[in-house]
Amino acid sequence: MQTNNIIYADLSTYTPRETITFYEAVFGWKYFEDQGYYMAYTGDKAVAGLYETPEKFKQLRMPHFWMTYMQVGNVRSTVDKVRELGGTVEMVNHDDSFGRVALIRDPQGAGFSISEGDKLINTRTMNEIGTLIWNELHVSDAHSIIPFYQGIFHWTIRESENNNFAIQNAHNEHIADVLQIPNEVKGKYEYWVCTFGVEDLQESCDKIVSNGGATVADEGSRMLCTDDSGQAFFYIQEARTS
Repeated sequence: MQTNNIIYADLSTYTPRETITFYEAVFGWKYFEDQGYYMAYTGDKAVAGLYETPEKFKQLRMPHFWMTYMQVGNVRSTVDKVRELGGTVEMVNHDDSFGRVALIRDPQGAGFSISEGDKLINTRTMNEIGTLIWNELHVSDAHSIIPFYQGIFHWTIRESENNNFAIQNAHNEHIADVLQIPNEVKGKYEYWVCTFGVEDLQESCDKIVSNGGATVADEGSRMLCTDDSGQAFFYIQEARTS
């Protein structure tokens, strides 16, 4: 187990059945349910999770969203550090499937989850079709948020180019990016974004649109999209299984 790395993503949706239909059509995933939680597979490989948004969050009108998970050595000590550095702890939970997890918001409001132990499997790959292949944080002010993430995950975050920042773990591996984007471009929220690998970018865009989703921004090598909710953002990028 290599702690302080990104390992997983799942989707909170108000409409699980409709949303499952969308992702199965776009990515070819097959979902299986276990006590109200749905796991997507490509072949026999688990790739992502899905669950119905809890009622209390529906009442708050929280949007549909993809959640990024980081693995930590100890949830309790990480939660203490989150509070010390100005973040918010929305929930701490323990169950048989996931182990101990916590839902966190950084000081600017971007949400992510942390997981302790090895019960939650690592589904992120380097470059495989139909899997989670990258994650990044979109913020309006990167410099104000960097001390928080360096403090809780011991990451090194260095400015690269065009207001982008590269995140490196303790082994100097480039594991994610921070993108500084004006609110008039990204909207008022700060958020973590997932990228999924596809075989053909245009073909996948066509599937997204024909199944009720939308393409939002064409970045050349990848496309920012929403699913059929119009709220859950994600990227697709061409990948090649080695």
